[in-house]
Amino acid sequence: MNLLYAMAPPQGGEQSGGGGMLATFLPIILIFVIFYIFMIMPQRKQQKKLRELISNLKKGDKVVTATGIHGTILKLEKDTATLQISQRAELVIDKSTINRVVS
Repeated sequence: MNLLYAMAPPQGGEQSGGGGMLATFLPIILIFVIFYIFMIMPQRKQQKKLRELISNLKKGDKVVTATGIHGTILKLEKDTATLQISQRAELVIDKSTINRVVS
C-alpha cells in the first residue's frame, strides 16, 4: 500500500518535472560538449591544415604519401600529381593521398 502512495502524483496540483528534465539531460549535454572539444575540433583543424597543404603544392616539392611513398612532384593536375620516386620510375597519385611536404 505504501508503494502506491510513493508512485502517486504530488497533492495540491504541483507538478515537479521541469527541473528533473534538465537534470536528466545535463550529463548527456556535457558529454557531447566534451566530446566536441576534445575529438571534433582537433580533427577539423587537422583536415583544414591538410587541405591547405595540398592546395599549396608546387612542382619540385618533395612529399610523402599516406602509404609512405617518398617522391618529388613532377606534374600537378586538378586531382592528381605525378611523382618521381626514382631515376626511372614515375607514379601518378591522387593529391588527397599526400600527407606531408619534406623540406
